[in-house]
Amino acid sequence: MGGWIKFHRKILDNEIWQDVTAFRLFTLLLLKASHKDGMKTRGIEVNRGQYLRAYSKLAEDLEYMEGRGLKKVSKSTVERKVKKLVDASMVSVSETVSGTLFTITKYDDYQGSDDIIENPNGTDDETNVGRTRDDRGTNVGQEQELKNLRTKELSNTTTTTPVVDDFAEVFQTFESNLCKLSPLQRDSLGMWYDDFKQNKEIIIEAVKIADDRNRKNFGFVEYLFKEWANNKLTTVEQVQSHERNKFNKPNNHPSNRGRYGSSREEKVPEWFHKQQKKESRAESSVDIAAERDKLIRELQQGTSVGN
Repeated sequence: MGGWIKFHRKILDNEIWQDVTAFRLFTLLLLKASHKDGMKTRGIEVNRGQYLRAYSKLAEDLEYMEGRGLKKVSKSTVERKVKKLVDASMVSVSETVSGTLFTITKYDDYQGSDDIIENPNGTDDETNVGRTRDDRGTNVGQEQELKNLRTKELSNTTTTTPVVDDFAEVFQTFESNLCKLSPLQRDSLGMWYDDFKQNKEIIIEAVKIADDRNRKNFGFVEYLFKEWANNKLTTVEQVQSHERNKFNKPNNHPSNRGRYGSSREEKVPEWFHKQQKKESRAESSVDIAAERDKLIRELQQGTSVGN
């Protein structure tokens, strides 16, 4: 598929600009959308501004290189980002036997072709109206289009509504208790959320532990996730038991409880016990030597008296 698309600058003010995966997904759908009606894809009629694709395939489309490895995006992450676009009225979806049909809701508002024609050589040229310029050198067609868009922006003011899905709750809990996440960290948090079977309680438990230990950064939380994943912990009860067992071993000394009620105990180093044994043995050796010297002196005194 060749050609080009138009992007309005107000995309910079949209919240998806701060969400790397959501922005890449919207851009992908916009680039892949059909530019004319009546296209056939796997037996399904696809019209202007629509794209037919399975969620699993979109996940593959959104893979990218990070360092030397390929960074994958999970299917459930794609589903969440699609929901975000739907909630923002940027995309609508409908299911078909051949996949999901995605529709860019205002495709014609921004991809309108009134001022553009395609010449026989396959290149896009402006019409005579588009080439008409006023005394200031401004394209009259472009100026009118911008006026129309500004009018639509004023009449179609949008309001943000809180998202009520579980991941939104996880995300809000993290940022309100620990720190603000970068777009990449937000995506990584979403992947861990998927890895833990979308169990929000596990993610929130990690936030509580990080807050309790005053480790208010994503790196520490991700360290916990890796440890729990390596130990195949899948429920919040297993996680809590694992964390208690780490600090409730013999010879540990309890410390103060944190704000979430979890207690920590510092493990006494092994070298401490070894040092105590060495000192005990040393004291025993000194006592034996003193007793021996005392017996020798008594024997010597007894011998002198006998003589």
